[in-house]
Amino acid sequence: MYCDVYSILLQRFEMFSEKLDCMLIWKMGKKSRVKTQKSGTGATATVSPKEMLNIISELLQKCSSPTPGPGKEWEEYVQIRALVEKIRKKQKGLSVTFDGKREDYFPELMKWATENGASTEGFELANFEEEGFGLKATREIKAMGNITLAFHLLCERANPNSFWLPYIQTLPSEYDTPLYFEEDEVQYLQSTQAIHDVFSQYKNTARQYAYFYKVIQTHPNASKLPLKDSFTYDDYRWAVSSVMTRQNQIPTEDGSRVTLALIPLWDMCNHINGLITTGYNLEDDRCECVALQDFKAGEQIYIFYGTRSNAEFVIHSGFFFDNNSHDRVKIKLGVSKSDRLYAMKAEVLARAGIPTSSVFALHSTEPPISAQLLAFLRVFCMSEEELKEHLIGEHAIDKIFTLGNSEFPVSWDNEVKLWTFLEARASLLLKTYKTTVEDDKSFLETHDLTFHATMAIKLRLGEKEILEKAVKSAAANREYYSRQMAEGALLPKYEESNIALLENTVADSRLPIVLRNLEEEAEEQGDLKIDETIDAEVTENGFVNGEKTLLNGTKSENENLNQEESNKDTEDAKESSSDSTDEVKE
Repeated sequence: MYCDVYSILLQRFEMFSEKLDCMLIWKMGKKSRVKTQKSGTGATATVSPKEMLNIISELLQKCSSPTPGPGKEWEEYVQIRALVEKIRKKQKGLSVTFDGKREDYFPELMKWATENGASTEGFELANFEEEGFGLKATREIKAMGNITLAFHLLCERANPNSFWLPYIQTLPSEYDTPLYFEEDEVQYLQSTQAIHDVFSQYKNTARQYAYFYKVIQTHPNASKLPLKDSFTYDDYRWAVSSVMTRQNQIPTEDGSRVTLALIPLWDMCNHINGLITTGYNLEDDRCECVALQDFKAGEQIYIFYGTRSNAEFVIHSGFFFDNNSHDRVKIKLGVSKSDRLYAMKAEVLARAGIPTSSVFALHSTEPPISAQLLAFLRVFCMSEEELKEHLIGEHAIDKIFTLGNSEFPVSWDNEVKLWTFLEARASLLLKTYKTTVEDDKSFLETHDLTFHATMAIKLRLGEKEILEKAVKSAAANREYYSRQMAEGALLPKYEESNIALLENTVADSRLPIVLRNLEEEAEEQGDLKIDETIDAEVTENGFVNGEKTLLNGTKSENENLNQEESNKDTEDAKESSSDSTDEVKE
């Protein structure tokens, strides 16, 4: 397997080199210079290859073991981190670094970009304090992945004659992703939904580094790469973070598929709420971005990164975005196969295009649930008679069509049940946190925290605020529909509705579920993919933070957890699925 993987890597490096007219040449004298490069303290690292391989093997073995249960994840993280820190200590001084500050190389970047066809008119690079470096408008502007890339970036950085050096020199030397958090900073994320992804990201990165370190040190063709004598964990962490925080999809040269790429200058733009205004011009073979709003001279130029939650921003981009209109928390739900009405519910859900088990989202905005989640909860809480009406009733098609439309309840009783259930589930999730909203707000105000610690606490605070809002919204809806039922109010019928409601793209809870893509808000920043170079057994979780399913996507039915298990232990609430309608009635 090592041979196959390494052959693929070498082929990919050669392919990139030919495409970019950039030869990966590294003279013997340069190798020795890199290996004995001094650290900031003046110390020169001395590394025993045999000793290093032994530690690497131990790390690889530790990282390749199955993920432990929720109560053991922190213990495993600490053990893996101890091995990584041991490796970093022994490799101190071996990483490739550049003299001076990052901004010292900005003029050369602008010159290089202009000489190679980039349009740099109308903006300049500037420091925006809290947000760091970005693009500043110099005039008024009117409104209009994978492992191979990470390795290629490392090879280019190690080559002093690289075509891409003016760009690489301006990349951050460190990032603010959880891979760079101190152990005590990670502890602030305990009990959050993000902590599992943080553990997975750290473990997978360590495993991949250990795997490729052994390949590079033992493969007979390793001498062809400039990384053999200077492939440190810090280097790999830097490359992974560079790609993870800056990767973008562009078409391949023949236009047959998309691939991941780093885009100089454009990737300096910081994020703001808005719309995606960047596309790829196939005719001119270039990435083009138009302004998402009017920018005056002297103002920072922003772009919209996509509908990502703050958990995604923290984990994949290394920042927390205040007032994120797309923030959300995950909620896993599923219909239990032990439910006596399972077959009927599964059929109704299938006709609506919804799986029987899925990861949904509770949103920071109103309404807190999507049309897909509303439709699922309605089916989940249906009685046998209501299920028959949606399967073989006279207006079965219309009923399926309006499952995700808030204007057309299945019945008042059904609405009361679903909002009662959602209120209870969100309340249960809130109980899994060790601190309250008030605790977190007070802690932020009274403590002098690091940037990473502040991000972590803001993230867990945001999760709880979304859940509290969902509880209040569910309670209000439960009370409203209870009154409707008590008063004997007539149910609205489909033909009596204003058809415009079905075309409203803003209030998505009113849209018929069959007209919507499942969980449109589930667009997720792609992680680095390792499946091109390592077999499935090694990469069961994908590269860095991949999972068997996409965020807010579907999970296989055998991964469902039933409600009884959830009731046994609130700590497992975030992982469990809710099961039978009978339990909702109780």
